[in-house]
Amino acid sequence: MPNTKSAKKELRKSKKLAIYNKKIKTNIKDLIKKSRKAIDAKDGKLKEIVEKTTKALDKAAKKGVIKKNARNRKKSRLQLALNKQQKTS
Repeated sequence: MPNTKSAKKELRKSKKLAIYNKKIKTNIKDLIKKSRKAIDAKDGKLKEIVEKTTKALDKAAKKGVIKKNARNRKKSRLQLALNKQQKTS
């Protein structure tokens, strides 16, 4: 338990921030899963889903929820999968 007033406030802040960050990370994971499924299924709305995922990744990295290199890695792998699927079509 925090002893000082500032430590109590910091604990409240960190709990709120953890919830906020978890929500964003969960959303990113869900979007990536949807993108992967769309790529495998060769869905018609494929480009829209991938763009939405890329936008969410950029936003999360800008806010500091995920690191820049993690964003770049996830975007790169998603784009590679998309390009591979488009070549086979």
